[in-house]
Amino acid sequence: MPRSSFSENPLLRVSRPVSACSRCRAAKVKCDGKLPACTACEKAGRESECSSANDQFARGKERSYVAALELRIEKLERRLAYARSRKASVAQHESDVPPTQEPDRKDSLATIRAAIHRKAERKRENSDVNSLMSDFGFLSINATTRDFEPSMSNMTFARLVLAASSNNPLPDTQTWNAPSRQEGLTIVQFYMSNVYSLYPAFSETTFYALLDQLYNQQDRSIKDPEYWLVYMVLAIGSAAQSQVTNDAHYMNGLYFVSKALQYADRALMPGYVTQIQSLILLTQYSMLDPSHFDSWHLIGFTCRAVVDLGFHQDPPVEQMPDKAQLDSRRKIFYCVYSLDRSISMVQARAFSFTDASTNVAWPRPQSFSRRASITGQLLSGSEPAFLLFQLRWAQSHWYQALFQSDTMPLPDSDSYIWQICQEMRQWGDALPTSLPVAMRELFDLELRYSYVYCLAPSARAPYMSNYRRLLIFEHALAYIDRMYEVSRNGTPNAFYSSHDALRVFFMANQFLAVLGEAEDLLLAGVTIAPPPTEARKPKPPPLPVRTDGSNSSNVERSLSCLEKANETLSKYGQRWDDSSSLQQAFEMHSRDLIGRLRHRQQVQQRTSPPQQSVSPPMPVPREMRWVDVDVQAMMRGNR
Repeated sequence: MPRSSFSENPLLRVSRPVSACSRCRAAKVKCDGKLPACTACEKAGRESECSSANDQFARGKERSYVAALELRIEKLERRLAYARSRKASVAQHESDVPPTQEPDRKDSLATIRAAIHRKAERKRENSDVNSLMSDFGFLSINATTRDFEPSMSNMTFARLVLAASSNNPLPDTQTWNAPSRQEGLTIVQFYMSNVYSLYPAFSETTFYALLDQLYNQQDRSIKDPEYWLVYMVLAIGSAAQSQVTNDAHYMNGLYFVSKALQYADRALMPGYVTQIQSLILLTQYSMLDPSHFDSWHLIGFTCRAVVDLGFHQDPPVEQMPDKAQLDSRRKIFYCVYSLDRSISMVQARAFSFTDASTNVAWPRPQSFSRRASITGQLLSGSEPAFLLFQLRWAQSHWYQALFQSDTMPLPDSDSYIWQICQEMRQWGDALPTSLPVAMRELFDLELRYSYVYCLAPSARAPYMSNYRRLLIFEHALAYIDRMYEVSRNGTPNAFYSSHDALRVFFMANQFLAVLGEAEDLLLAGVTIAPPPTEARKPKPPPLPVRTDGSNSSNVERSLSCLEKANETLSKYGQRWDDSSSLQQAFEMHSRDLIGRLRHRQQVQQRTSPPQQSVSPPMPVPREMRWVDVDVQAMMRGNR
């Protein structure tokens, strides 16, 4: 053997092995102790089984200390050489076949090979994620800049928003005739009275100036966001008056929204206040036309724009000395805030941002004054938008506490719920008398919806008492009775949308749930005493006053409620396809209960006359209070 070959591969032999390998010891043959495998194991082709190759020594004995060190060095050199050879080619492992099974822990090379494959897979995964999110990341970084021009790229923020939020394509409206000027003014007046009074997201004076310029075709150039503003107001005002799919109001809404989308690229361009205002209007329209737009995605984009532009925090006083501009900024934020809370609750989803992440004071009450030429009177603190902001703030408070926080039950959930109901009831009793009738009715429905929502079982308040079931029974029944009338009265005088069909479905299912849990008790009409409470803890709310004015039994009232819920969903199904699916689902769920109620009704009619009931006295209105809000702190912008 040449000397160089011997130096590179020395024969590791011990002159006197301390112990034989396991195979030689079992066969009782002489072992020469050669490393990495003895001669007997080599001749038998069992090198891998030789104890010298895998360091399995005899129990209680050891090999030569020098031989053990040499074996260790040899193994480390092999591992180091393999690692060096693979280090430069880790990036090219995409084409390698990964190991099909877990490597043997004793096989060092297989362990290294598996680790390299895992690292290559992680690198490929990170690369794919980065590639997928690169466009979104670019949009997020540029959300507060003004260089995202449509001419610079085929991808614009508007096209991303429309691609993510569009359900069905809009029809071709190029051959349609535009409504006349008088029809347009009627649509605008409807929007201002019923939608703008709840969501004042732009200047009313500026809008009327733009409307005059658009109809008079004046020489002054109108910008794309201004075209969007006018056309979207007309689209929302038209769609809000629709009663049946494809009627004249609905077609006018499609015409105006198609006109507005021609200016979407610059109207939805990031970095401007007009972006938030434009997204608010598109979100409002999506609530009236769910077949073409998804309100959940749109409110998500709107909230992201609010956070990117910093509207969720009041600026320092020295940066915005103009009080009118500050009020406008706060109104825009609370319009987005109210829409986000409403859409998230009706779809049982998490809010886009929490209350803890915001710090925006209420707008000044005098900033809600409206044009006397439109409303006939000047409104101030009783403006519906101001009241809606308060109500959404209260709903956000208990919704996050009961449904979007910890899953552990509250230590005293009943007291917490009683406190919520007490504060909302006091707020409802103190609604100003100057509030329009339609708006008062809207707030009454919102309050009943809130009562049932927070009284319903949740992870934090899972235990239901019979008194809570009775409260849900009465409030749900009154809500469905009133919504039945609203759906039958033609064009509403408030902002009702496809989400109201979801609310009716929710209230009807809560009504079914409490009847399924305590049917005999609720239908018997017996008085359920409120649960006892300690002296300093909030008292349970009283039962609501019956609004039907009849002496019908609870069986007859329940039958009427279920039939009205079904007919209300059917009526809304003529306007929105999703409501038809809700109506079919509710009809299937309530079929068995309706059969039992009709049997009870027949038995009651044969045995006894209808039960007489005495209505409790009307509640006395109380002084106006803010729901869970320190007014002075809110006016300072500090919650």
